Amino acid sequence: MEEQKHKRFPVIPAALCGLLLLGSAAYGMGLYYYQSHFLNGTVVDQVDVSGMTIDELKAQTENYFLRVEELKQDGSVLEEEIAGKDIALSYASTEPLEELLKSQNSFQWFMPRHTEHNTEGLITYDENKLASEVQSLRGFEADFFTEPEDAYIADYDKENGFAIVPETEGNTLDFQKTLETVKASVEQLSEQVNLKEAGCYKTPGVTSEDEQLLAAWEKLQKYANTTITYTFGENQEVLDGEQISTWLKVDGADVSLDQSQVESYVAELRKKYDTIFRPRTFKTTYGTEIKINSGDYGWWMDSDQEAVELAQMIERGESGPRTPVYRQTAAAYGAQDYGSTYVEINLTAQHLYLYKDGKQILESDFVSGNSSRGYDTPAGVYSVTYKQRDATLKGENYRTPVSYWMPFNLNIGMHDANWRSSFGGNIYKTNGSHGCINLPPSIAKQIYENIEKGTAVICYYMPGTEPKERVPEPETPPAEEGAAPETPPAEPGAEQPAPEPQPEPAPMPEPVPDPAPASAPEPVPEPAPAPEP
Repeated sequence: MEEQKHKRFPVIPAALCGLLLLGSAAYGMGLYYYQSHFLNGTVVDQVDVSGMTIDELKAQTENYFLRVEELKQDGSVLEEEIAGKDIALSYASTEPLEELLKSQNSFQWFMPRHTEHNTEGLITYDENKLASEVQSLRGFEADFFTEPEDAYIADYDKENGFAIVPETEGNTLDFQKTLETVKASVEQLSEQVNLKEAGCYKTPGVTSEDEQLLAAWEKLQKYANTTITYTFGENQEVLDGEQISTWLKVDGADVSLDQSQVESYVAELRKKYDTIFRPRTFKTTYGTEIKINSGDYGWWMDSDQEAVELAQMIERGESGPRTPVYRQTAAAYGAQDYGSTYVEINLTAQHLYLYKDGKQILESDFVSGNSSRGYDTPAGVYSVTYKQRDATLKGENYRTPVSYWMPFNLNIGMHDANWRSSFGGNIYKTNGSHGCINLPPSIAKQIYENIEKGTAVICYYMPGTEPKERVPEPETPPAEEGAAPETPPAEPGAEQPAPEPQPEPAPMPEPVPDPAPASAPEPVPEPAPAPEP
């Protein structure tokens, strides 16, 4: 019975009491600890002082080292140290720290917090010594660093055209940025600083991603990829990026084509392939080769307009074949530019030949300019200016209707002369024309039907082919000399014929050649006589 009277001690309340005792002890220890230590989460002048005493902070400055990470030329990292003692690093006074320590609520030491405090000039150092330490870093030694280089467009390369050369980063430190970065690290008592990450290195002003640089490169590549081909008969002139690249002017992102270079190129083409006003060697029907220096037949490039249009084609980046702009064209390229269809006029023999597609299809005597009166028909290679049916040839003292009018040298031309009863021989010496080629009407008709505007007319004198003497025609003034009336008299009972049409003035002005090199002056066309039949 007595045993039943004893009561058991409660286990759970005892455990709780133990925990309370332990908690109280821990709280008391923390309360005591944070009387001399800064609470967790305390930051003073950007320095984390959590759990530290004032003496530990002072010791930290005395033993302080800042590890400075620098960039080598090869991209690896070099590490150097700046010691606190070398820059006289210390706390100016501990009173602000003591005040902060006293003011903190140690009773709440176990609660999470983040408290920042700013004091002026609490940590001090010798700024001159710090600047000296920064200046003595390897990164500022001349043999250690390389300067940054901007990205740029390399010169033209035949295989690749133009290419962008990427920038070079280099490893040149900016002293002012480096000094400011190190100062901030020291004032925060940071253990290390990476100068690359802090942005202390000089950087290129232009990178390979620069929009203006890319725009300039694209324009240059457009020029480099342009190929223009001129064809002059069997010869070709290829203008490609290799030559065009030498005509480009680059000013930063601005790319322009040097027009003077284009003009020089076209001038060389004209000099090489133009044939107008150039001497020619011609093989006559007689088998003899002669040299003809005069005449305005041949290729004549409009060099001014061609330079403008060629530049426009280049600037568009347009590739392909190109035909120059011409003031005048010829039948073919090469030495025999007159082609295989032409009229050959031997002024000495007073005999002509008509060739069509390389075959002689007619020949005939004619009467040319009156030699005794100084109206000799000029030698030279010309082209038919135009052709007209039923024209009236007019001069100071004549108006002569003709059926077939084919001018080739200003107002000198071929035409029918139905007032003549004979042709050839030496008639031209005393009873010739004012310079025109007088033809039998049937011959004039055939020539008219087989030539076109632009057909070559080759006139020459060739001693040794003089005609045999003939009995001269009577000196009756022909119609072209002014003896014939404007309208031939009508036969009795016949109707009066309609007035003859007036021919328009020859449309092609006498060409003026561009200046030629002094070593090979261009021949000047002989002046033509006044309009006449």
